[in-house]
Amino acid sequence: MTTVLISGASIAGPALAYWLDRYGFEVTVVERSDAVRGGGYPIDIRGTARDVVDRMGLLPQLRKAHVGTRRISFVDPDGTPIAALEPETLTGGDDGLDLEVRRGDLADALYAPIRDRVEFRFGDSIARLDDRGDRVDVEFESGTARSFDLVVGADGLHSNTRRLVFGPEEQFHRYIGYAFAGFTMPNDLGLSHEGVVWNVPGRAAVFYAQEPDQPVHGFLTFRQQEPPYNAFRNPENQRELVSAQFPERSWHVPRLVQAMGEAADLFFDVVSQIHMPAWSRGRVALVGDAAYATSFLSGQGSSVALVGAYVLAGELATYADHAEAFTAYEQRIRGFVEQNQALVDAGRVSLAPETQELIDARNAALRAGAPATAEGHAAAHSALVLPTYRRLSGSCAE
Repeated sequence: MTTVLISGASIAGPALAYWLDRYGFEVTVVERSDAVRGGGYPIDIRGTARDVVDRMGLLPQLRKAHVGTRRISFVDPDGTPIAALEPETLTGGDDGLDLEVRRGDLADALYAPIRDRVEFRFGDSIARLDDRGDRVDVEFESGTARSFDLVVGADGLHSNTRRLVFGPEEQFHRYIGYAFAGFTMPNDLGLSHEGVVWNVPGRAAVFYAQEPDQPVHGFLTFRQQEPPYNAFRNPENQRELVSAQFPERSWHVPRLVQAMGEAADLFFDVVSQIHMPAWSRGRVALVGDAAYATSFLSGQGSSVALVGAYVLAGELATYADHAEAFTAYEQRIRGFVEQNQALVDAGRVSLAPETQELIDARNAALRAGAPATAEGHAAAHSALVLPTYRRLSGSCAE
């Protein structure tokens, strides 16, 4: 039986583990956190990705967890309403078919079917990899050493697996030009199933509410010419940087800045994508954000990760040679990935236009009820028709 180590237990990792286990692989998942991470802002599952969760039997469960955002409102710098639209008008999604679920609910749904079938090593990570040609020798941070037939990095935008095998992140990192801070805060405004967006050129302040009795998610996004490397691992630097970008005393900006400064769950990062000429080397492959992050401005990161995990597992179940399987995986979904990465430009224009002229054009489109930013979204979401896989005799699973 082929042994596979997956690094990362967020979205792509458990989804890949599910399908590999189904095809007869022996799977181990290593995750730096002590458990599957709950909470988090809602994410969308659209188009081809919805077909993946349907084939996993998770659709009824995720429908029950559906958040159901009803409107996204935009306001002027002084808080004057501009327009309020249904989310699908902005995203190009399909009302009634698309799913919007809390990240933690999706993670729990992916973990539950395999928690007793797949080995999970929480609180640990890969320290060293040595691809020996016929196996991969792995040393974990805990000091344990083991060998696996294959290793897959599903460990996100700043993938440790990618760094160990392919080299420094900078050569693959395509910075989109924005940084952001996300956090939760009390729902003092009584918001429910809605988002509210405030803009000045190159900056956005956002409330994103689910249930009226639950905290809201706050986001502060801003144009930043160069990635703020000195802030990545220093929360105090992050808070100072974000605060300096939002000096306004208008609308609820001061409330958001104060909440960001006090939040225990502050998440800070840059808006970036990963572009790689190849997603595998030897016996190691990458999936999800580790290989092809689309950025949150595309709205498709989790959906593309689910599709990538499904296809990678299916190709490994089809081919006897892992190299052929990795090649087929790339060939099948690279076009789908690139179409969804291209959505970032529309997301940038919608959320944080860089100039007043772009803000004015966006606001005019919003008032007309048909913003141009949604054009082409639905085609990208469903650009790949899922193949049907079954384990073949002589495949990598044996």
